[in-house]
Amino acid sequence: MLNGPVHAKITGSIVMIGFGSIGKGTLPLIERHFEFDKSRFFVIDPNDADRALLDERGIKFMHQAITKENYRDILRPLLTGEGQSFCVNLSVDTSSLDIMKLCREIGALYIDTVTEPWPGFYFDKTMAAQSRTNYALRETVMAEKQVSVGGTTAISCCGANPGMVSWFVKQALVNIAKDTDVKHDEPQSRNDWAKLMQQLNVKGIHIAERDTQRAKQPKPQGVFVNTWSIEGFISEGMQPAELGWGSHENWMPDNAREQQHGNKAAIYLLQPGANTRVRSWTPTAQAQFGFLVTHNEAISIADYYTVKINGSLTFRPTCHYAYHPANDAVLSLHEIFGQAGKVQDKFHILNEDEIVDGIDELGVLLYGHAKNAYWYGSQLSIEDTRKLAPYQNATGLQVTSAVLAGMVWALENPNSGIVEADEMDYRRCLEVQMPYLGPVIGVYTDWTPLTDRPGFFAEDLDESDPWQFKNVLVR
Repeated sequence: MLNGPVHAKITGSIVMIGFGSIGKGTLPLIERHFEFDKSRFFVIDPNDADRALLDERGIKFMHQAITKENYRDILRPLLTGEGQSFCVNLSVDTSSLDIMKLCREIGALYIDTVTEPWPGFYFDKTMAAQSRTNYALRETVMAEKQVSVGGTTAISCCGANPGMVSWFVKQALVNIAKDTDVKHDEPQSRNDWAKLMQQLNVKGIHIAERDTQRAKQPKPQGVFVNTWSIEGFISEGMQPAELGWGSHENWMPDNAREQQHGNKAAIYLLQPGANTRVRSWTPTAQAQFGFLVTHNEAISIADYYTVKINGSLTFRPTCHYAYHPANDAVLSLHEIFGQAGKVQDKFHILNEDEIVDGIDELGVLLYGHAKNAYWYGSQLSIEDTRKLAPYQNATGLQVTSAVLAGMVWALENPNSGIVEADEMDYRRCLEVQMPYLGPVIGVYTDWTPLTDRPGFFAEDLDESDPWQFKNVLVR
């Protein structure tokens, strides 16, 4: 196991909301890399299955759910007192925005991995599709950011993705510029980064992931098996497919809809993301089908790299998730959609002891530039994970190490207001996270969505531009 370094001291309490797979994995990283008062470390979760890990450490466990009715009464006393406290929200079914606002009211630092709503949002059949999107959820945070400028740092959506992948995008841009002899000054602002992406002619980004971790025992029928939060995956998978919509796109699916309010950087489809396939590429799998599952980073990255002149859009990249989960998770999704959306009664997250081999290959595929496409990311294996940190598989460690990096950045920048990963110092964050990511590589490829199409049936393609979404979407 890795030791230290101790990056910072947390002078107040630590309140971790949620002790599922990500909470358990984050625990040893907090212990390893921060100085803190263990008597002021609190973990809150309605499930006490893993409380023994806390009991043996003398960390206080509160066996209850955080709800809309009780969150202020429970959290305020825990997060106030001597020093500056830190709220680490790793839960489902809690409003990220409400808890974030409370933390900023009382001067406590805050971090989460997703903009989560109170229960009922994801499966509310009375809500229009547009209202159930991640775009809509993100807009609530952006609205709060506009009316509550500055103040105590609160980091929104800082896991592997969203989170780490935004830092990968910046490193990838710097690498591509170097490899294509594009001279540029070190970007100092959002506008500088957007103009660099435009200068490089990057048309878009796939958050391209392939999880090859496999269990010793095959998936039983009627059980949803995954390598990370099943509630989280089902929730986002049942939301409408969403993607940041690039300025180079000249075709839109018939069931696509544009957003009518806010930055309008994204569109959504009238179908669930976990039943929407796209063509993508990762180094190990090469060409593959991924699911276009909605994620915050698809919107935030497209928004961050938008270039406007006098209010008119001149450049924006297309951005979306292209996710091939572990094979057991793919089979689990097939069961759900084969039964008209009925979710299995049993959930099971594969722990590090059950997995026989495999990697989580998670990176960003930047395409359209002078060298066609460039994948940059982590190839973390289960074998490396076991050596690096306990209580998690490779998928989990990519998330928990990003939480660690975000916490370090927040402690070093405690008065930055509400921020997204795109706005943070990518070099510092990756410096903290890199020891936990296994091989981090950059690979160029000549693959495009038009490569090796079977040709047995007529297809409506745009051969003038391989990187049109028309060619990416599996129809």
